[in-house]
Amino acid sequence: MASKTLSGNGVFNVNEIFFSVQGEGSRAGMPCVFVRLQGCSLRCSWCDTAYALDNREEAKMMSKEELKQTVLDFDCDFIEFTGGEPLEHEGVAELMSELCDLGKEIAVETGGHVDASSLDPRIIRIIDIKCPGSNMHTLMKDVNLQPRKGDEYKFVVADKQDFDFAVDIVRKYSLLEAASVLISPVFGTNYQQVVEWILATGLPLRLQLQMHKYIWDPETRGV
Repeated sequence: MASKTLSGNGVFNVNEIFFSVQGEGSRAGMPCVFVRLQGCSLRCSWCDTAYALDNREEAKMMSKEELKQTVLDFDCDFIEFTGGEPLEHEGVAELMSELCDLGKEIAVETGGHVDASSLDPRIIRIIDIKCPGSNMHTLMKDVNLQPRKGDEYKFVVADKQDFDFAVDIVRKYSLLEAASVLISPVFGTNYQQVVEWILATGLPLRLQLQMHKYIWDPETRGV
């Protein structure tokens, strides 16, 4: 599944590019250049980047070389592509590989509904598998549940049903054999309860809170 976006012919529809610290995942707290591409065909109930969903909206059109030079101008070796849904953009896989060739550490956060199996193995895949509370869980591709070393799987959980769904997926696909698994409570829910659920499983799951929402106002963009 991939919706047609405004990216193509060597041009990318870019919502924003900014330099901050990584707020999530195993690299939380590290300096990072974020490239947020415009457009996503999913409509998750808890989405906190609704401003980047509409693929009909021209945010900022940039050529591949212009985008590449923009991120290289930052004094930072870690770059993450996010969205929206970055893998719905034609040519993004090639761009990420070219940045790897230049010695950059590249990560992509993808929603799980676009096949990510052919990405350059140097690219860190952060795969956000949707739980039932998102209303998008039926659109996930099984091919993205074949973990490779260095992958991170994120499950945003709104309630116990979501948590149990996540644990079932982790066990069914043996995700922990190669990947890290991040349990991310929806912002503002009961984090202590989620910790109790994690501990009860006996699995090495990692609690993930969105650190940037505690440093800045949760509605602040570009951080």
